[in-house]
Amino acid sequence: MILSDEQFKRSKIMLSAMIFDIERNSYVDGPGIRTAVFLKGCPLSCVWCHNPESQSFEKQMMFYKSKCIGCGKCREVCPNHLQSCDFCGRCELYCPADARKICGKEYTTDEVLKEIVKDKPFYENSGGGVTLSGGEPLAQYDFSLELLKKAKENGIHTAIETCGYAEKSKILEIAKYVDLFLFDCKETDQELHKEYTGVDNKIILDNLKALSDAGSKIILRCPIIPGFNDRAEHFKGISETAEKFIGIEHIEIEPFHPLGESKYSALGREVADIPVPSGKTVDKWIKQIGCGTDKDVICAYQA
Repeated sequence: MILSDEQFKRSKIMLSAMIFDIERNSYVDGPGIRTAVFLKGCPLSCVWCHNPESQSFEKQMMFYKSKCIGCGKCREVCPNHLQSCDFCGRCELYCPADARKICGKEYTTDEVLKEIVKDKPFYENSGGGVTLSGGEPLAQYDFSLELLKKAKENGIHTAIETCGYAEKSKILEIAKYVDLFLFDCKETDQELHKEYTGVDNKIILDNLKALSDAGSKIILRCPIIPGFNDRAEHFKGISETAEKFIGIEHIEIEPFHPLGESKYSALGREVADIPVPSGKTVDKWIKQIGCGTDKDVICAYQA
């Protein structure tokens, strides 16, 4: 098949992004049944991040030592004998125990859209759609913008989960194609936010205000991490933030869970020692936050 001049031009400028997962049948990334697209790379470095593989913008090799059976097949098939990694994929392909995994793959917007539209009947029956998550989708802005446009052209509900750390002009432009923002509120104290995430929250709060003023629908998502931000002052700050911005429909708290621990080990990184909160503790957090706002406070999931 010979491409027309227009098709050739489009193929040369097709946008791509580094993605580490496309999760179908998600129930925790917005309303209804959704497809969650996880983009790799984030400008924040939260000490409690449950997706540590999402922080780097580059491909990474993950090695799950607990799965390894010591057969040596990976070293045998690796062109570099495991001394360095070219991400050729041979070790991942030939490992009989699935102990090695390449995290990160380049996708074009059309390739991701093809996956998204497969479940369109489920979106329509459940009020679902597609959610861009990460990492930070706004860190791969051009790709995210183009993908959201294409999703809207196909009549698909769109949501984006964001830390809000981006240029205001970009977040307002992308908002034209977003039906719902899942906006993170990690820490309301500016200095503690910088200590826990690597950046302060001034730009984040400015963008939250801009989205609210622009009429965007927002769910305020608040990870609550024992020993870090499970403080009365922070809970009060969450309530005040929710009351301040009319665009915030309700608050979702996200209690710490340990599901990311094996990923830290697979990346050769140390994991923070954080206790898992009990259901009673989570209920207490919800009541504390709810005392300061008329907006609903719910748990996004149980720890």
